[in-house]
Amino acid sequence: MSEKNRDGKRNARERLAAEREKQKAAERRRRTLIVGASVVCVLGLAAVIGVVAANSGKDAGPKKAGPVVAPSGAQGQDALAIPVGKEGARSTLTVWEDFRCPACKGFETTYRPTIHGLTGAGKLKVEYHLATLIDGNMGGSGSRRAANAAACAQDAGKFSAYHDVLYENQPEETKDSYAENSRLIELAGKVDGLDTPAFRTCVQDGTHDSWVEKSNQAFQNGHFGGTPTVLLNGKNIYQDQSMTPAKLKRMVEEADRG
Repeated sequence: MSEKNRDGKRNARERLAAEREKQKAAERRRRTLIVGASVVCVLGLAAVIGVVAANSGKDAGPKKAGPVVAPSGAQGQDALAIPVGKEGARSTLTVWEDFRCPACKGFETTYRPTIHGLTGAGKLKVEYHLATLIDGNMGGSGSRRAANAAACAQDAGKFSAYHDVLYENQPEETKDSYAENSRLIELAGKVDGLDTPAFRTCVQDGTHDSWVEKSNQAFQNGHFGGTPTVLLNGKNIYQDQSMTPAKLKRMVEEADRG
């Protein structure tokens, strides 16, 4: 073999080796870039998650509470009771209720005619206390929004009628329809003279929200078994398995006779 051919083959092997080394170097750079990009993506994702979590924490935190504004005519300790009936009645029915509570609706449906008859006759005074138990158990804000709207109705002297409308139109427990102010205002149209600019503003501004929260805290502090809790002259009659509207009427009338 001539010296020229040997040199040609040697140069070809060297070029091939150099090309292979170049390819290996390119492959190493490619892998480095992929790993680096992956790390950047992971770090970027972690940063995004961190920002979202931080913002979520801020959104989920309690909003600044407004002043406690009791509805007009509220009575009792801390003005947490909305009274219905004659002030001088010899019997007082204390009702702790939640407008999203199905059991509360059941009580209202069964006892409402009797209660209305007794309050109308001046023999019974009812003190309504509003709680937000279902909001805590099921999530949402319908209990609080409805309670605020009911307090707004009390400001307008329409609590009793609006109270009944809310129960007559109560959504399913799992549906938080009362969280919508528009729905609460719509239902106010069923009560003569309630749907006014003042009522709408009160509902939309959550004028009595802090009062509702304070009322619910009083309910929690009372360690009641749930809603409704119904006390006649301090005695829990809702737990009385023998209680009926007729029995309640008899008890109140006996007390009225002295």
